[in-house]
Amino acid sequence: MSNKYIFSLFLIISMLCGCGQVQIYDVIILNGNVYDGSGVTSTVTDIAIKDSVIVKIGNLANAKAAHIINAKGMAVAPGFIDMHAHLEPILKLSNCESHIKQGVTTALGGPDGSSPWPFGNYLDTLKQVGVGMNVAYLIGHNTVRENVMKLENRTPTEEELTSMKTQIQQAMQEGAYGISTGLKYLPGTFSKVEEVIELSKVASNHGGIYTSHLREEGLGVFDAVKEAIVISEKADIPVILTHHKVIGKPMWGKSTKTLAMVDSARAAGLDIKMDQYPYNASYTGISILIPSWARAGGNKAFKERVSDPVLRDSIKSGIIFNILNDRGGGDLNRVQFAKVKWMPELEGKTLKHWCEQKGLKPTAENGADLVIEAQVNGGASCVYHAMDEGDVERIMKHPQTMIASDGRLVKPGMGHPHPRWYGTFPRVLGYYAREKGTISLSEAIYKMTKLPATTLGLNDRGLIKEKMKADIVIFNPETIIDKATFEKPHQYPEGISYVIINGQLSIDGGVFQNVKAGEVLRKQKNN
Repeated sequence: MSNKYIFSLFLIISMLCGCGQVQIYDVIILNGNVYDGSGVTSTVTDIAIKDSVIVKIGNLANAKAAHIINAKGMAVAPGFIDMHAHLEPILKLSNCESHIKQGVTTALGGPDGSSPWPFGNYLDTLKQVGVGMNVAYLIGHNTVRENVMKLENRTPTEEELTSMKTQIQQAMQEGAYGISTGLKYLPGTFSKVEEVIELSKVASNHGGIYTSHLREEGLGVFDAVKEAIVISEKADIPVILTHHKVIGKPMWGKSTKTLAMVDSARAAGLDIKMDQYPYNASYTGISILIPSWARAGGNKAFKERVSDPVLRDSIKSGIIFNILNDRGGGDLNRVQFAKVKWMPELEGKTLKHWCEQKGLKPTAENGADLVIEAQVNGGASCVYHAMDEGDVERIMKHPQTMIASDGRLVKPGMGHPHPRWYGTFPRVLGYYAREKGTISLSEAIYKMTKLPATTLGLNDRGLIKEKMKADIVIFNPETIIDKATFEKPHQYPEGISYVIINGQLSIDGGVFQNVKAGEVLRKQKNN
Protein backbone atom coordinates (compact mmCIF):
# COMPACT_ATOMS: atom_id res chain seq x y z
CA MET A 1 0.00 0.00 0.00
CA SER A 2 1.52 3.32 -1.08
CA ASN A 3 2.22 6.16 1.32
CA LYS A 4 0.01 8.41 -0.83
CA TYR A 5 -2.93 6.02 -0.42
CA ILE A 6 -2.39 5.74 3.33
CA PHE A 7 -2.28 9.55 3.68
CA SER A 8 -5.50 9.98 1.66
CA LEU A 9 -7.24 7.33 3.77
CA PHE A 10 -6.08 9.10 6.95
CA LEU A 11 -7.53 12.41 5.74
CA ILE A 12 -10.91 10.80 4.91
CA ILE A 13 -11.11 9.11 8.33
CA SER A 14 -10.13 12.36 10.08
CA MET A 15 -12.84 14.29 8.23
CA LEU A 16 -15.46 11.67 9.05
CA CYS A 17 -14.48 11.71 12.73
CA GLY A 18 -14.50 15.50 12.72
CA CYS A 19 -18.05 15.57 11.44
CA GLY A 20 -19.13 13.66 14.48
CA GLN A 21 -17.41 15.91 17.02
CA VAL A 22 -19.63 18.00 19.30
CA GLN A 23 -18.23 21.13 20.92
CA ILE A 24 -18.86 21.20 24.68
CA TYR A 25 -19.27 24.54 26.47
CA ASP A 26 -19.87 25.60 30.07
CA VAL A 27 -23.14 27.42 29.39
CA ILE A 28 -25.32 27.69 26.29
CA ILE A 29 -28.17 30.22 25.97
CA LEU A 30 -30.62 29.23 23.23
CA ASN A 31 -33.23 31.22 21.29
CA GLY A 32 -32.94 34.45 23.28
CA ASN A 33 -33.86 37.93 22.08
CA VAL A 34 -30.32 39.22 22.35
CA TYR A 35 -29.79 42.94 22.97
CA ASP A 36 -26.05 43.27 22.49
CA GLY A 37 -25.81 46.52 24.50
CA SER A 38 -25.05 48.83 21.56
CA GLY A 39 -28.58 50.23 21.48
CA VAL A 40 -29.78 48.35 18.38
CA THR A 41 -32.87 46.17 18.36
CA SER A 42 -32.66 42.54 19.45
CA THR A 43 -31.73 39.50 17.37
CA VAL A 44 -32.83 35.95 18.10
CA THR A 45 -29.67 33.88 18.44
CA ASP A 46 -27.68 31.54 20.69
CA ILE A 47 -24.68 32.25 22.94
CA ALA A 48 -21.95 29.88 24.12
CA ILE A 49 -19.79 30.52 27.20
CA LYS A 50 -16.52 28.83 28.05
CA ASP A 51 -14.07 29.71 30.84
CA SER A 52 -15.76 33.03 31.76
CA VAL A 53 -15.83 34.29 28.14
CA ILE A 54 -18.43 34.47 25.37
CA VAL A 55 -16.85 32.21 22.77
CA LYS A 56 -19.54 31.84 20.12
CA ILE A 57 -22.72 33.58 18.98
CA GLY A 58 -24.90 31.84 16.40
CA ASN A 59 -26.75 28.57 15.86
CA LEU A 60 -25.81 26.21 18.71
CA ALA A 61 -28.73 23.81 18.48
CA ASN A 62 -26.44 20.78 18.29
CA ALA A 63 -23.86 21.91 20.83
CA LYS A 64 -23.55 20.53 24.36
CA ALA A 65 -22.98 22.27 27.69
CA ALA A 66 -23.08 21.67 31.41
CA HIS A 67 -25.87 24.25 31.63
CA ILE A 68 -28.32 24.88 28.78
CA ILE A 69 -30.77 27.76 29.13
CA ASN A 70 -33.77 28.01 26.84
CA ALA A 71 -34.28 31.77 26.65
CA LYS A 72 -37.11 31.75 24.12
CA GLY A 73 -39.24 34.87 24.59
CA MET A 74 -36.71 36.30 27.03
CA ALA A 75 -34.46 39.33 26.72
CA VAL A 76 -30.75 38.57 26.90
CA ALA A 77 -28.55 41.55 27.72
CA PRO A 78 -25.04 42.32 28.93
CA GLY A 79 -24.78 42.49 32.71
CA PHE A 80 -25.76 45.89 34.07
CA ILE A 81 -22.99 48.24 35.21
CA ASP A 82 -23.87 50.45 38.19
CA MET A 83 -21.90 53.69 37.90
CA HIS A 84 -22.70 54.87 41.44
CA ALA A 85 -22.86 52.25 44.18
CA HIS A 86 -22.34 52.52 47.92
CA LEU A 87 -20.38 49.36 48.57
CA GLU A 88 -19.35 50.19 52.13
CA PRO A 89 -21.03 47.09 53.67
CA ILE A 90 -19.37 44.72 51.17
CA LEU A 91 -17.13 42.98 53.69
CA LYS A 92 -20.28 41.85 55.53
CA LEU A 93 -22.49 41.52 52.43
CA SER A 94 -19.84 40.18 50.07
CA ASN A 95 -22.33 38.08 48.07
CA CYS A 96 -23.86 41.40 46.81
CA GLU A 97 -27.33 39.86 46.62
CA SER A 98 -29.31 43.12 46.56
CA HIS A 99 -27.40 44.30 43.50
CA ILE A 100 -27.18 41.00 41.63
CA LYS A 101 -30.94 40.51 41.95
CA GLN A 102 -31.31 43.75 39.96
CA GLY A 103 -29.15 42.31 37.18
CA VAL A 104 -26.03 44.22 38.19
CA THR A 105 -22.81 42.37 37.38
CA THR A 106 -20.34 45.25 37.87
CA ALA A 107 -20.53 48.19 40.29
CA LEU A 108 -18.39 51.29 40.75
CA GLY A 109 -17.75 52.18 44.39
CA GLY A 110 -16.15 55.15 46.11
CA PRO A 111 -18.70 57.80 45.04
CA ASP A 112 -19.51 61.23 46.48
CA GLY A 113 -15.94 61.86 47.57
CA SER A 114 -15.73 58.93 50.00
CA SER A 115 -13.66 55.82 49.37
CA PRO A 116 -11.67 53.14 51.19
CA TRP A 117 -8.22 53.99 52.50
CA PRO A 118 -5.55 52.68 52.31
CA PHE A 119 -6.82 52.03 48.82
CA GLY A 120 -4.73 49.14 47.52
CA ASN A 121 -4.84 47.25 50.82
CA TYR A 122 -8.62 47.41 50.77
CA LEU A 123 -8.80 45.96 47.26
CA ASP A 124 -6.41 43.19 48.33
CA THR A 125 -8.72 42.36 51.23
CA LEU A 126 -11.76 42.28 48.95
CA LYS A 127 -9.99 39.88 46.63
CA GLN A 128 -9.22 37.56 49.54
CA VAL A 129 -12.78 37.69 50.86
CA GLY A 130 -14.32 37.21 47.41
CA VAL A 131 -17.18 39.21 45.93
CA GLY A 132 -20.46 38.25 44.31
CA MET A 133 -20.18 40.78 41.48
CA ASN A 134 -17.36 42.67 39.80
CA VAL A 135 -16.36 45.78 41.72
CA ALA A 136 -14.25 48.79 40.77
CA TYR A 137 -13.47 51.87 42.84
CA LEU A 138 -12.84 55.60 42.63
CA ILE A 139 -10.58 57.44 45.06
CA GLY A 140 -12.55 59.96 47.12
CA HIS A 141 -11.52 63.61 47.41
CA ASN A 142 -13.25 63.96 50.79
CA THR A 143 -11.42 60.91 52.11
CA VAL A 144 -8.04 62.24 51.02
CA ARG A 145 -8.75 65.76 52.27
CA GLU A 146 -9.82 64.49 55.67
CA ASN A 147 -6.71 62.29 55.84
CA VAL A 148 -4.58 65.40 55.41
CA MET A 149 -6.66 68.28 56.84
CA LYS A 150 -9.31 66.72 59.09
CA LEU A 151 -12.59 68.68 58.74
CA GLU A 152 -11.04 72.14 58.63
CA ASN A 153 -12.72 74.93 56.68
CA ARG A 154 -9.75 76.48 54.88
CA THR A 155 -7.53 76.31 51.80
CA PRO A 156 -4.75 73.71 51.95
CA THR A 157 -1.14 74.75 52.28
CA GLU A 158 1.23 73.81 49.45
CA GLU A 159 2.51 70.96 51.59
CA GLU A 160 -1.01 69.70 52.26
CA LEU A 161 -1.97 69.92 48.60
CA THR A 162 1.14 67.92 47.72
CA SER A 163 0.18 65.29 50.31
CA MET A 164 -3.29 65.00 48.78
CA LYS A 165 -1.81 64.69 45.30
CA THR A 166 0.47 61.93 46.54
CA GLN A 167 -2.47 59.98 47.93
CA ILE A 168 -4.45 60.38 44.70
CA GLN A 169 -1.38 59.24 42.75
CA GLN A 170 -0.99 56.20 44.99
CA ALA A 171 -4.63 55.18 44.60
CA MET A 172 -4.50 55.57 40.82
CA GLN A 173 -1.39 53.41 40.69
CA GLU A 174 -3.19 50.83 42.83
CA GLY A 175 -6.09 50.59 40.39
CA ALA A 176 -8.56 53.43 41.00
CA TYR A 177 -10.72 54.29 37.99
CA GLY A 178 -10.70 57.98 38.78
CA ILE A 179 -11.56 60.52 41.44
CA SER A 180 -14.92 61.33 43.01
CA THR A 181 -15.95 64.47 44.83
CA GLY A 182 -18.74 65.22 47.27
CA LEU A 183 -18.71 68.99 47.17
CA LYS A 184 -21.93 69.19 49.18
CA TYR A 185 -20.41 67.19 52.03
CA LEU A 186 -17.65 67.63 54.59
CA PRO A 187 -14.87 68.38 54.04
CA GLY A 188 -15.16 68.73 50.24
CA THR A 189 -17.58 71.61 50.63
CA PHE A 190 -14.70 73.67 52.04
CA SER A 191 -12.53 73.22 48.94
CA LYS A 192 -12.19 75.76 46.18
CA VAL A 193 -12.30 74.77 42.53
CA GLU A 194 -8.55 75.30 42.12
CA GLU A 195 -7.85 72.54 44.64
CA VAL A 196 -10.20 70.12 42.89
CA ILE A 197 -8.62 70.89 39.50
CA GLU A 198 -5.11 70.19 40.78
CA LEU A 199 -6.14 66.84 42.29
CA SER A 200 -8.16 65.90 39.21
CA LYS A 201 -5.10 66.46 37.03
CA VAL A 202 -3.39 63.60 38.88
CA ALA A 203 -6.29 61.26 38.11
CA SER A 204 -6.35 62.48 34.51
CA ASN A 205 -2.67 61.65 34.06
CA HIS A 206 -3.57 58.03 34.78
CA GLY A 207 -6.51 57.94 32.38
CA GLY A 208 -9.09 58.33 35.15
CA ILE A 209 -12.53 59.92 35.21
CA TYR A 210 -14.06 62.51 37.55
CA THR A 211 -17.48 61.96 39.10
CA SER A 212 -19.05 64.69 41.17
CA HIS A 213 -21.79 65.08 43.67
CA LEU A 214 -22.23 68.69 42.67
CA ARG A 215 -21.72 71.49 45.16
CA GLU A 216 -25.42 72.30 44.87
CA GLU A 217 -28.38 70.50 43.26
CA GLY A 218 -31.05 73.05 44.14
CA LEU A 219 -30.97 76.82 43.71
CA GLY A 220 -27.22 76.76 43.02
CA VAL A 221 -27.23 73.90 40.52
CA PHE A 222 -26.36 76.04 37.46
CA ASP A 223 -23.18 77.34 39.06
CA ALA A 224 -22.38 73.81 40.25
CA VAL A 225 -22.72 72.34 36.74
CA LYS A 226 -20.58 75.20 35.42
CA GLU A 227 -17.92 74.36 38.02
CA ALA A 228 -17.86 70.71 36.92
CA ILE A 229 -17.45 71.79 33.30
CA VAL A 230 -14.54 74.07 34.26
CA ILE A 231 -12.90 71.15 36.08
CA SER A 232 -13.24 69.00 32.96
CA GLU A 233 -11.62 71.69 30.83
CA LYS A 234 -8.80 72.68 33.18
CA ALA A 235 -7.91 69.16 34.33
CA ASP A 236 -8.47 67.59 30.90
CA ILE A 237 -10.63 64.86 32.39
CA PRO A 238 -13.97 63.19 31.52
CA VAL A 239 -16.64 64.36 33.97
CA ILE A 240 -19.81 62.63 35.17
CA LEU A 241 -22.51 64.64 36.93
CA THR A 242 -23.46 61.85 39.25
CA HIS A 243 -27.09 61.21 40.28
CA HIS A 244 -27.98 64.28 38.26
CA LYS A 245 -31.17 66.03 39.35
CA VAL A 246 -32.67 69.37 40.30
CA ILE A 247 -33.88 69.62 43.87
CA GLY A 248 -36.61 71.79 45.43
CA LYS A 249 -39.82 73.27 44.08
CA PRO A 250 -38.25 76.54 42.89
CA MET A 251 -36.05 74.50 40.53
CA TRP A 252 -38.57 72.07 39.10
CA GLY A 253 -38.34 72.08 35.30
CA LYS A 254 -34.87 73.63 35.30
CA SER A 255 -33.21 70.44 34.04
CA THR A 256 -33.79 71.92 30.58
CA LYS A 257 -30.98 74.37 31.35
CA THR A 258 -28.59 71.90 33.01
CA LEU A 259 -28.94 69.54 30.04
CA ALA A 260 -28.37 72.44 27.64
CA MET A 261 -25.18 73.23 29.56
CA VAL A 262 -24.02 69.63 29.09
CA ASP A 263 -24.78 69.79 25.36
CA SER A 264 -22.92 73.08 25.01
CA ALA A 265 -19.85 71.71 26.81
CA ARG A 266 -19.83 68.59 24.65
CA ALA A 267 -20.14 70.70 21.52
CA ALA A 268 -17.01 72.51 22.71
CA GLY A 269 -15.16 69.20 22.86
CA LEU A 270 -15.47 68.31 26.55
CA ASP A 271 -16.45 64.82 27.69
CA ILE A 272 -19.38 65.47 30.04
CA LYS A 273 -21.84 62.72 30.94
CA MET A 274 -24.40 62.03 33.66
CA ASP A 275 -25.77 59.17 35.66
CA GLN A 276 -29.20 59.00 37.26
CA TYR A 277 -31.42 56.91 39.50
CA PRO A 278 -35.07 56.59 38.36
CA TYR A 279 -36.89 58.08 41.35
CA ASN A 280 -38.20 61.52 42.27
CA ALA A 281 -36.82 61.36 45.80
CA SER A 282 -33.22 61.53 47.01
CA TYR A 283 -31.46 59.95 50.00
CA THR A 284 -28.71 61.35 52.20
CA GLY A 285 -27.95 62.47 55.75
CA ILE A 286 -30.17 64.94 57.56
CA SER A 287 -27.09 67.17 57.80
CA ILE A 288 -27.72 68.13 54.16
CA LEU A 289 -30.31 70.56 55.57
CA ILE A 290 -27.71 72.25 57.79
CA PRO A 291 -25.39 75.01 56.46
CA SER A 292 -21.98 73.50 55.83
CA TRP A 293 -20.10 76.14 57.84
CA ALA A 294 -22.00 75.04 60.93
CA ARG A 295 -20.63 71.50 60.60
CA ALA A 296 -16.96 72.38 60.22
CA GLY A 297 -14.85 70.45 62.69
CA GLY A 298 -17.39 67.65 63.13
CA ASN A 299 -20.32 67.02 65.45
CA LYS A 300 -18.56 68.18 68.62
CA ALA A 301 -18.00 71.61 67.09
CA PHE A 302 -21.59 71.63 65.82
CA LYS A 303 -22.90 71.00 69.35
CA GLU A 304 -20.87 73.92 70.65
CA ARG A 305 -22.24 76.24 67.96
CA VAL A 306 -25.91 75.39 68.56
CA SER A 307 -25.42 75.97 72.29
CA ASP A 308 -24.63 79.60 71.47
CA PRO A 309 -28.02 81.39 71.01
CA VAL A 310 -26.72 83.75 68.32
CA LEU A 311 -25.08 81.01 66.26
CA ARG A 312 -28.03 78.70 66.77
CA ASP A 313 -30.37 81.33 65.38
CA SER A 314 -28.21 81.68 62.26
CA ILE A 315 -27.98 77.90 61.82
CA LYS A 316 -31.72 77.55 62.28
CA SER A 317 -32.39 80.21 59.64
CA GLY A 318 -30.27 78.27 57.16
CA ILE A 319 -32.14 75.04 57.91
CA ILE A 320 -35.51 76.77 57.47
CA PHE A 321 -34.37 78.06 54.08
CA ASN A 322 -33.36 74.55 52.99
CA ILE A 323 -36.62 73.07 54.22
CA LEU A 324 -38.59 75.60 52.19
CA ASN A 325 -36.41 75.82 49.07
CA ASP A 326 -34.14 72.79 48.81
CA ARG A 327 -34.26 69.16 50.05
CA GLY A 328 -37.18 69.88 52.34
CA GLY A 329 -39.48 70.44 49.38
CA GLY A 330 -41.40 73.06 51.35
CA ASP A 331 -43.20 70.42 53.43
CA LEU A 332 -42.05 68.46 56.51
CA ASN A 333 -43.96 65.49 55.13
CA ARG A 334 -41.40 65.28 52.31
CA VAL A 335 -38.56 64.46 54.72
CA GLN A 336 -38.77 60.76 55.61
CA PHE A 337 -36.42 59.12 58.11
CA ALA A 338 -34.56 56.06 56.82
CA LYS A 339 -31.87 55.17 59.35
CA VAL A 340 -32.00 56.52 62.91
CA LYS A 341 -29.74 54.61 65.29
CA TRP A 342 -30.76 56.65 68.34
CA MET A 343 -34.52 56.33 67.66
CA PRO A 344 -35.24 53.40 65.31
CA GLU A 345 -38.98 53.86 65.73
CA LEU A 346 -38.67 57.00 63.59
CA GLU A 347 -37.52 54.95 60.55
CA GLY A 348 -40.10 55.23 57.79
CA LYS A 349 -41.78 58.18 59.52
CA THR A 350 -41.55 61.83 58.45
CA LEU A 351 -40.28 65.03 60.03
CA LYS A 352 -43.92 66.12 60.22
CA HIS A 353 -44.78 62.96 62.16
CA TRP A 354 -41.95 63.66 64.62
CA CYS A 355 -43.21 67.21 65.15
CA GLU A 356 -46.72 65.99 65.88
CA GLN A 357 -45.40 63.23 68.12
CA LYS A 358 -43.70 65.91 70.25
CA GLY A 359 -46.84 68.06 70.31
CA LEU A 360 -45.43 70.67 67.93
CA LYS A 361 -47.07 72.29 64.93
CA PRO A 362 -45.46 71.01 61.68
CA THR A 363 -43.88 74.33 60.73
CA ALA A 364 -40.51 74.89 59.08
CA GLU A 365 -39.33 76.59 62.28
CA ASN A 366 -40.19 73.61 64.49
CA GLY A 367 -38.82 71.25 61.87
CA ALA A 368 -35.52 73.12 61.96
CA ASP A 369 -35.27 72.65 65.72
CA LEU A 370 -35.78 68.92 65.29
CA VAL A 371 -33.14 68.76 62.54
CA ILE A 372 -30.71 70.30 65.04
CA GLU A 373 -31.79 67.78 67.68
CA ALA A 374 -31.29 64.90 65.25
CA GLN A 375 -27.79 66.07 64.33
CA VAL A 376 -26.81 66.56 67.98
CA ASN A 377 -27.93 62.98 68.63
CA GLY A 378 -25.60 61.68 65.94
CA GLY A 379 -27.48 62.41 62.71
CA ALA A 380 -29.85 60.36 60.60
CA SER A 381 -30.34 59.26 57.01
CA CYS A 382 -33.45 60.50 55.23
CA VAL A 383 -35.40 60.20 52.00
CA TYR A 384 -36.26 63.61 50.53
CA HIS A 385 -39.34 63.73 48.29
CA ALA A 386 -38.35 66.98 46.60
CA MET A 387 -37.90 66.25 42.88
CA ASP A 388 -40.21 66.61 39.90
CA GLU A 389 -41.07 63.60 37.73
CA GLY A 390 -40.77 65.69 34.57
CA ASP A 391 -37.13 66.38 35.33
CA VAL A 392 -36.50 62.69 36.04
CA GLU A 393 -37.81 61.67 32.62
CA ARG A 394 -36.11 64.54 30.80
CA ILE A 395 -32.70 63.64 32.24
CA MET A 396 -33.27 59.94 31.54
CA LYS A 397 -33.92 60.63 27.86
CA HIS A 398 -30.64 62.49 27.37
CA PRO A 399 -28.25 60.43 25.22
CA GLN A 400 -25.36 60.91 27.68
CA THR A 401 -27.25 59.70 30.76
CA MET A 402 -26.31 56.36 32.30
CA ILE A 403 -28.39 54.47 34.83
CA ALA A 404 -26.95 54.20 38.35
CA SER A 405 -28.55 53.19 41.62
CA ASP A 406 -26.81 55.39 44.19
CA GLY A 407 -27.84 52.33 46.22
CA ARG A 408 -26.14 50.79 49.20
CA LEU A 409 -25.65 47.05 49.56
CA VAL A 410 -28.43 45.88 51.84
CA LYS A 411 -30.33 42.89 53.11
CA PRO A 412 -33.93 42.71 54.35
CA GLY A 413 -34.37 44.22 57.79
CA MET A 414 -31.54 46.76 57.58
CA GLY A 415 -33.21 50.11 58.36
CA HIS A 416 -35.73 51.76 56.05
CA PRO A 417 -33.73 52.32 52.84
CA HIS A 418 -34.50 54.16 49.63
CA PRO A 419 -36.18 51.69 47.22
CA ARG A 420 -33.42 52.32 44.68
CA TRP A 421 -31.25 49.99 46.78
CA TYR A 422 -33.40 47.13 45.52
CA GLY A 423 -35.10 48.25 42.34
CA THR A 424 -33.20 50.74 40.16
CA PHE A 425 -32.49 48.71 37.02
CA PRO A 426 -35.76 46.70 36.87
CA ARG A 427 -37.65 49.96 37.43
CA VAL A 428 -36.10 51.55 34.34
CA LEU A 429 -36.78 48.45 32.24
CA GLY A 430 -40.28 47.74 33.52
CA TYR A 431 -41.77 51.10 34.44
CA TYR A 432 -40.00 53.69 32.30
CA ALA A 433 -39.26 51.60 29.19
CA ARG A 434 -42.20 49.17 29.03
CA GLU A 435 -45.05 50.97 30.80
CA LYS A 436 -44.32 54.66 30.15
CA GLY A 437 -42.25 54.43 26.96
CA THR A 438 -39.92 57.16 28.22
CA ILE A 439 -37.05 55.35 26.50
CA SER A 440 -36.96 52.15 24.47
CA LEU A 441 -35.84 48.83 25.92
CA SER A 442 -32.73 48.74 23.73
CA GLU A 443 -31.85 52.31 24.74
CA ALA A 444 -32.34 51.50 28.42
CA ILE A 445 -30.01 48.51 28.12
CA TYR A 446 -27.41 50.65 26.33
CA LYS A 447 -27.50 53.14 29.21
CA MET A 448 -26.83 50.25 31.63
CA THR A 449 -24.14 48.43 29.65
CA LYS A 450 -22.08 49.74 26.75
CA LEU A 451 -22.24 53.43 27.70
CA PRO A 452 -20.91 52.92 31.24
CA ALA A 453 -18.39 50.29 30.08
CA THR A 454 -17.01 52.72 27.49
CA THR A 455 -16.92 55.51 30.07
CA LEU A 456 -14.89 53.37 32.48
CA GLY A 457 -12.68 51.87 29.80
CA LEU A 458 -13.92 48.33 30.45
CA ASN A 459 -12.99 46.99 27.04
CA ASP A 460 -14.05 43.40 27.79
CA ARG A 461 -17.48 44.10 29.29
CA GLY A 462 -20.70 45.90 28.40
CA LEU A 463 -21.41 44.10 25.12
CA ILE A 464 -22.59 40.66 24.07
CA LYS A 465 -19.84 39.85 21.64
CA GLU A 466 -17.39 37.03 21.12
CA LYS A 467 -14.27 37.28 23.33
CA MET A 468 -16.08 39.55 25.83
CA LYS A 469 -16.44 38.53 29.46
CA ALA A 470 -19.59 36.50 30.05
CA ASP A 471 -21.55 38.96 32.20
CA ILE A 472 -25.15 38.41 31.09
CA VAL A 473 -28.69 39.06 32.35
CA ILE A 474 -31.74 37.15 31.12
CA PHE A 475 -35.13 38.63 31.97
CA ASN A 476 -38.76 38.60 30.92
CA PRO A 477 -39.40 41.96 29.23
CA GLU A 478 -43.13 41.64 29.91
CA THR A 479 -42.85 41.13 33.68
CA ILE A 480 -39.62 42.70 34.89
CA ILE A 481 -40.44 45.33 37.51
CA ASP A 482 -39.25 46.78 40.78
CA LYS A 483 -41.28 45.92 43.89
CA ALA A 484 -39.57 48.09 46.52
CA THR A 485 -41.57 51.16 47.55
CA PHE A 486 -40.94 54.09 49.86
CA GLU A 487 -43.38 52.52 52.33
CA LYS A 488 -42.07 48.94 51.99
CA PRO A 489 -38.54 49.13 50.56
CA HIS A 490 -37.25 45.67 51.48
CA GLN A 491 -38.56 43.89 48.38
CA TYR A 492 -36.57 42.29 45.59
CA PRO A 493 -37.60 42.91 41.97
CA GLU A 494 -39.36 40.42 39.72
CA GLY A 495 -38.75 39.14 36.20
CA ILE A 496 -35.01 38.33 36.23
CA SER A 497 -34.45 34.61 35.65
CA TYR A 498 -30.70 34.37 35.15
CA VAL A 499 -27.63 36.43 35.99
CA ILE A 500 -24.28 35.18 34.74
CA ILE A 501 -21.10 36.75 36.11
CA ASN A 502 -17.77 35.79 34.58
CA GLY A 503 -19.43 32.70 33.15
CA GLN A 504 -20.92 31.49 36.44
CA LEU A 505 -24.63 31.33 37.21
CA SER A 506 -25.28 33.76 40.05
CA ILE A 507 -29.05 33.55 39.56
CA ASP A 508 -30.31 30.30 38.08
CA GLY A 509 -34.00 29.98 37.24
CA GLY A 510 -34.77 32.95 39.47
CA VAL A 511 -32.91 31.47 42.45
CA PHE A 512 -29.94 33.32 43.94
CA GLN A 513 -26.95 30.96 44.03
CA ASN A 514 -24.82 32.77 46.62
CA VAL A 515 -21.59 32.27 44.67
CA LYS A 516 -18.69 34.71 44.61
CA ALA A 517 -18.16 34.92 40.87
CA GLY A 518 -17.07 38.57 40.80
CA GLU A 519 -13.65 40.06 40.24
CA VAL A 520 -11.99 43.03 41.94
CA LEU A 521 -11.20 45.23 38.95
CA ARG A 522 -8.17 47.52 38.86
CA LYS A 523 -7.69 50.11 36.18
CA GLN A 524 -4.47 50.05 34.22
CA LYS A 525 -3.13 53.35 32.91
CA ASN A 526 -3.43 52.23 29.30
CA ASN A 527 -7.08 51.06 29.68
